[in-house]
Amino acid sequence: MTANDHSPNHLQLTRGGQLRHFLTLDGLSRELLTDILDTADSFIEVGTRSIKKVPLLRGRTVVNLFFEPSTRTRSTFELAAKRLSADVLNLDISTSATSKGESLSDTLLNLEAMASDMFVVRHSQSGAPHFIAESVTPGVAIINAGDGRHSHPTQAMLDMLTIRQNKGGFEGLKVAIVGDVLHSRVARSQIRALNELGVEEVRVIAPGTLLPRDVESLGCTVEYDMERGMKDLDVVIMLRLQNERMEGALLPSEREFFRLYGLTEDKLALAKPDCIVMHPGPINRGVEIESSVADGPQSVILSQVTNGIAIRMAVMSMAMGGQMSERQQAQTENEGSRA
Repeated sequence: MTANDHSPNHLQLTRGGQLRHFLTLDGLSRELLTDILDTADSFIEVGTRSIKKVPLLRGRTVVNLFFEPSTRTRSTFELAAKRLSADVLNLDISTSATSKGESLSDTLLNLEAMASDMFVVRHSQSGAPHFIAESVTPGVAIINAGDGRHSHPTQAMLDMLTIRQNKGGFEGLKVAIVGDVLHSRVARSQIRALNELGVEEVRVIAPGTLLPRDVESLGCTVEYDMERGMKDLDVVIMLRLQNERMEGALLPSEREFFRLYGLTEDKLALAKPDCIVMHPGPINRGVEIESSVADGPQSVILSQVTNGIAIRMAVMSMAMGGQMSERQQAQTENEGSRA
């Protein structure tokens, strides 16, 4: 893999195939996704200790750069970094220099000059983390915490970890993603991960107004009828209705959406008896899912939250390892060229 390689991974991976950034799941192999899941599995035990720390990122500085609000995602990234023993800076973008006229590039270059080692980036513009990794601070590990409608790779991977824990693997599984697929960066990453890990079928269930054009090209089948779509499911993933991203009247009402696409006990009964229920959060009870299902025995929603910390620990430690490996290799090559 060369510096001129324009594949999705010329930024994400070192020449040896290690993560150095984590920007998207596009182009990542099943082997690497499985490695991330296995690494996360090894970190779950850390959360049960009286002292919840390992020294993998001791002396490293992680900066959370959230250009749009997300309490849950930022909190889990902060906890993950601290459990890896990193120093963590949460930058309040609303009061930072970027709100006073300083460009994004200048802000990031100043943070890099402070010897920051990793930026966790959430941005409303699709491709922002990729731009930062490629053009602004290539020597800092970049983790995508969600960009526009494009991608949310750590959320998808924590969902994959939760599925593997409950189903033992992916082969033969039928998985449905239900709701606001149009505005969901999570759904796109989930579809990519599920297909790469080898499930039998990925369905999306939604009204036509909440589906992107050519959604089948992502690697899924489409069902407009919830009751038909629930048949024979092993996993159902409900999505949040993202009213803040909607332009125009895409739905008659939330009440009508719940009637047609909300997950109730009756609809869940149409799936397999051991079908698990997931939701990336935050949950709108009575809109996407009724409380008895969200809190019921088939729900693994709280496990998703727990697994989010482990997945983010895995990705952060792997990306930092890739960065260090690449620096060492570059140093060795420089010494060789001078000799």
